[in-house]
Amino acid sequence: MPNLLEELYAGHMMPDEMIVSRDPRYRPVCRQISNLTEYWHKKLGEEAFSELENLLDLHAKANAMHAAAVFSHGFKLGAALFAEVFNGKDELVRPTSSL
Repeated sequence: MPNLLEELYAGHMMPDEMIVSRDPRYRPVCRQISNLTEYWHKKLGEEAFSELENLLDLHAKANAMHAAAVFSHGFKLGAALFAEVFNGKDELVRPTSSL
């Protein structure tokens, strides 16, 4: 099995591209988005729809930035939890009395 740090460094791991929602509502929502996008494309015409696409692209960029911040925060929180667990391991064991 490859080393995770080496794979991440080499750019072989793209966590944001590997995550797909398992929520059963996800795919139907994606279909609705696709259908509504096509509807507005036909209704607005090329020029107005292009402007709408620019707005949607900005929204997607903002969402991507937020997702990156959430990932980073979650990773740091997880690492801090591990550090706390490892640093406090003696607190989990009842002290033995010396005989």
